[in-house]
Amino acid sequence: MTLLFDSLWRAMLDCFRPRVMLLSLAPLLLTAVLSYLLGSLYWDASLAWVRSSLEASNIVSVVSGWMQAMGLSGITAFLAPLIVIFAVMPVVVVLSLLSVALLMTPALTSLIAEKRFPALERKEGGSLLLGLVWSLFSTLLALLALVVSIPLWFIPPLILLLPPLIWGWLTYRVMAFDALASHASSEERRELFRRHRLTLLGIGVFCGYLGAAPSVIWASGVLFAAAFVVLVPLGIWLYTWIFALSSAWFAHYCLAALQALRDERQGFTQPLAEALLSGHESRPNLPPDL
Repeated sequence: MTLLFDSLWRAMLDCFRPRVMLLSLAPLLLTAVLSYLLGSLYWDASLAWVRSSLEASNIVSVVSGWMQAMGLSGITAFLAPLIVIFAVMPVVVVLSLLSVALLMTPALTSLIAEKRFPALERKEGGSLLLGLVWSLFSTLLALLALVVSIPLWFIPPLILLLPPLIWGWLTYRVMAFDALASHASSEERRELFRRHRLTLLGIGVFCGYLGAAPSVIWASGVLFAAAFVVLVPLGIWLYTWIFALSSAWFAHYCLAALQALRDERQGFTQPLAEALLSGHESRPNLPPDL
């Protein structure tokens, strides 16, 4: 638990450092450009298709008639953009996550390793190609789980549990792998995943709940159409910042856990393990034979 919170506050401090903020510009610009291109190509067509589907729905027609009788109209005009936005949010989330993992996590992990663990050996247990395959496969599994779970969202408690859990699992899979790719061997990575699976998943789920904030902002953009152009980029920036925070959090946690694992296997004393878990990187005095 000490390692968990120690990694969190270190990650939060890192996210406000000028060098890290500059690193976050690359995934932010990439996600913004891709989102703009997708919106330019498919927004009008998607909106028209959803509107026609709503107008052809008997349920929506009945509800619209009730609202018109009460002096309220335009339910289709309100629902159509809202449905489109919530439909494309998973795409934006995935783009943000993968862009941060590809463009930011390796550099951020190197910065953290140089600062906190300069003596940590790089065993290069995960290549760029392996990391890309791992991320894409994990993304496909998460999107499949998201689609399969949609009917359960109509059960009120599950809508608050399932999406963050799925996004949290995806974040944990992608970020933890990238954090250990350069420094851990394949065997060490598997061992750390086995030992810390629940904690790593917890970090991912926590970041998944943080990811609900941009969704609220996007929904507000439908209610306040005049601010929509401003709110959508703000939502994209929040997605990028949240994944940057999770990347730094995973890097601090995983590298500290890796150092503790290697020290444990080399037979270092218990005070050293406690020092690592408490966030003190300096090694205590060791006997000459160690």
